Amino acid sequence: MSTTISKEYLDLQSTLHENPHYGVASLGYAPTIADVFRTIGAQSVSDYGAGKCNLRTGLEKAGLRAFAYFPYDPVFPDYGSPRTADLVCCIDVLEHIEEEFLPNVIADLVRITENIGFFTVATGPAQKVLADGRNAHLIQKPAAWWLPKFLPYFNIEHLENDEQGFWMIVRPLALLENGGPAFRRVLPARNAPPEKPQGLSGVLRQIRETLAGSPAS
Repeated sequence: MSTTISKEYLDLQSTLHENPHYGVASLGYAPTIADVFRTIGAQSVSDYGAGKCNLRTGLEKAGLRAFAYFPYDPVFPDYGSPRTADLVCCIDVLEHIEEEFLPNVIADLVRITENIGFFTVATGPAQKVLADGRNAHLIQKPAAWWLPKFLPYFNIEHLENDEQGFWMIVRPLALLENGGPAFRRVLPARNAPPEKPQGLSGVLRQIRETLAGSPAS
């Protein structure tokens, strides 16, 4: 497995995880993830960057029972290596990655996502800082910077802005290229304002047109 974190940064992250209020963002996303889980008929969840496994707690509070849960986090080596599952989640992780290792982290996600992925990205600063004085969000970039990192590997089936940044539901392009099912609904139908999905579709269309014929940087 490729390197996804430096030794120095691993030590800083270990110190941050001593704070019980660090790594709780997954609790807020858990109800939506539970909806996706039920909609696709999943039986298992892979939690990439699981921290203290708050996602499992949140999913159980959202009513999920008897599901397989596979956490991964370099701060907690007892969790073991990243594992595939029906639904792969990466919550409040990507913005914390050292930029030089981001391609390796995305490669990990590509490798373990065999069906559906639920990924979040915060685009602004965090409230917490590292012991060396840096903001806990090492990467603070807009969606236009992030999406080209994923578009060569994933079909973005849903993208939504939130107060922190954005979250997206993805399916590997390789699955589609190999004759797998194309788009299918992965969120329950809901009465969203018509201008919201139209605006998001426009953002994705503009980015795809910009990237046409260009490799991801």
